[in-house]
Parts: sequence; C-alpha cells; structure tokens
Amino acid sequence: MSKLTVVGIGPGDEENMTVAAGRALQACDVVVGYQVYVDLVKERYPEKEFLSTPMTQEAKRCQMALDLARQGREVAMVCSGDSGIYGMAALVYELRGESPEPEIHVIPGLTAACSGAALLGAPLTHDFAVISLSDRLTPWEKIEKRLESAALGDFSMVLYNPASRGRPDHLRHACQILLRHLPEERPCAIARQIGREGESRRLLTLGELQEAQVDMFCTVFIGNSMTKVLGGNLVTPRGYRDV
Repeated sequence: MSKLTVVGIGPGDEENMTVAAGRALQACDVVVGYQVYVDLVKERYPEKEFLSTPMTQEAKRCQMALDLARQGREVAMVCSGDSGIYGMAALVYELRGESPEPEIHVIPGLTAACSGAALLGAPLTHDFAVISLSDRLTPWEKIEKRLESAALGDFSMVLYNPASRGRPDHLRHACQILLRHLPEERPCAIARQIGREGESRRLLTLGELQEAQVDMFCTVFIGNSMTKVLGGNLVTPRGYRDV
C-alpha cells in the first residue's frame, strides 16, 4: 500500500528532532514542505528530492504529497515543530478524505511551546493554553475570545505567530485584551529562533510586552498567577512543595 509520512521536525536542528523523524526522512525518496522547513533538513539529506510551495499554498503542497505517494513514491511531508500542532497532518487527512490510500503515518515533533519553555526555564508546569495570533484562518473576534477565556481561567499562555509584516500590531492588541484581566507586572517572555542560529530569549512583564518588537520567528509566553522569575528563568510552580 502507498504511504505518506507527515513528519514534525521540531525546531529544525538535528539534536531536537526525534529518532522516528530522522528515520522517516532517511527512508523517503522525496521530501515535500514549505521552503523554509525544507531548507532546515536539506543539507542533512542531499540525496533526496525536495519539493516545496510558498506560504498560503498549503492545500497545493499536501495534494502534491498525496499524489506522489499514490504514484508509488516514498514521501515525507515536513512540518516545523509538531506535525499536528499548526502542522499539515489534519489537512493531509482532509484531502485524502475517506479513501484508504495512501496510508498516512504521522510522526510527532517538538513544538515551540515545549522547546521554548525549556529555553526559558519551566513556565508550563501547570495547565496552559496555546493560541495563534494569526487571523489568516481564524477570525480575530474568535482569537479575542480565546485570549480572554485563557486569562479568566488563569492559564499560562503560549502565543504563536505573534506578528508579521501584514499584521504588526496583533501582539499589542492581544496584550491590551489580556490587561483587562491581568496585572501589568505579570511575568512574560519571548523566545526567538528556538533551536536555530541566533536563538535568543527575553524576560519582561505583560506591560512591557505590549511594546515589544516581535516577528514570526518569535514565540511568546505569558505566565499565570503563580509564575515567577527565579535566577533569570521563568518558572510556574504546580504546587508539589505544598503537598
């Protein structure tokens, strides 16, 4: 039976890619993905064929991978982070529909919430919410409701896609929503280029965060009411010391 493997490659560096992901890429004939993600693995697998499409052509990219798999090619569709968290796994299943072929295998990867949290300390030890600020596929009104609900529920938060050239003020607007319910001194952090060249981290408050410069390579962390800064690290206790 034909097979398509959807591979989460983590941040992109080899050390943070799972053994299963590495094996899938080694076994495939052709690697399909968004150009930025293809470039992260291209040098490590020079003997493979690489195909890509630009951003906003996700359906075309996934259909290409499905068609190649049906032709008998061993195909890996690469996704940054995890293949099922803001990745292509769901779209691949949607486009295949009820057809039994190709067989789809999903390989998980280290998403930015996990790798960024490790870079910053331990900010996600308790319940947390992951919210994308991109309104390309989700109406901003729905994003606002999710932000407000997470704040009211006292969740730690991870914000993906905090800004781009087309929406430079989304993080500022998000902070303004959160500040209706959270104090300005709430500990926050920005992790940038996680696991890649130029990796950096910055700790700041929610009040400072609304003026921070961010881009699509940043992941934003907002603490809950228990989050504190310890030794220059962002830490959210779960309460083990009190048991």
